[in-house]
Amino acid sequence: MELLRIQNIEKYYGSKSSLTKALDDISLTVDKGEFAAIMGASGSGKTTLLNCISTIDSVTAGHIFLENTDITTLRGKQLNRFRSDKLGFIFQDFNLLDTLTAFENIALALSIKKEKEDVITRRVNEVAEQLGITDVLQKYPYQMSGGQKQRVASARAIVTDPRIVLADEPTGALDSKSAKLLLERFNYLNREVGTTIMMVTHDSFTASYASRVIFIKDGKLFHELNRGSDTRKQLFDKIIDVVTLLGGDVSDAL
Repeated sequence: MELLRIQNIEKYYGSKSSLTKALDDISLTVDKGEFAAIMGASGSGKTTLLNCISTIDSVTAGHIFLENTDITTLRGKQLNRFRSDKLGFIFQDFNLLDTLTAFENIALALSIKKEKEDVITRRVNEVAEQLGITDVLQKYPYQMSGGQKQRVASARAIVTDPRIVLADEPTGALDSKSAKLLLERFNYLNREVGTTIMMVTHDSFTASYASRVIFIKDGKLFHELNRGSDTRKQLFDKIIDVVTLLGGDVSDAL
């Protein structure tokens, strides 16, 4: 079932005398329960696309629909409510509040929505168990490893049960062991919990955990891979082939 529809979107930066087209007539759909990765070289437009979907940035032309709501028309309180209710965000640099424990960081979004205390406690404990971080709930960010902080950030993103989780280079600040553990948790959330995930990454190994990989070049859709019955290793090999066609440095993608 279609969850997200991106329709002929364009994004320009700059002034009339010096315009840069970051997105060039992009259209695609994401189904409920998909785990989609967006890949492309630096400057290809992949993060701009994610920022437009997340409403961090606005489109110059075109429309983006989430559950048939045209999010490009939302403003003010409507937009704030939409972000709070429908979207979950995971950033490369975690964006945790240093003065709050892991529990408090995760609970914050529910507190803002004025959920009851027992509901908050139950939901935080549920997502902490799903992501394997129950042992750090009472710790502050400075007491956690990078991998633990990113899983806390992931828990914060899904605790409100959003329609879609948007992840921007979620493994970029992690070592290989922490990155693999996080990606395995993403797979668990996607397959067992049914979380829809859209993830921007430059890394082929990270992208190979997705069920679908969308490639962008110069602001346009370049290619797409669907896992189907492929193993993760088979999908990884196909990703490397496309990265080579994109003109990327394969050694950087490994």
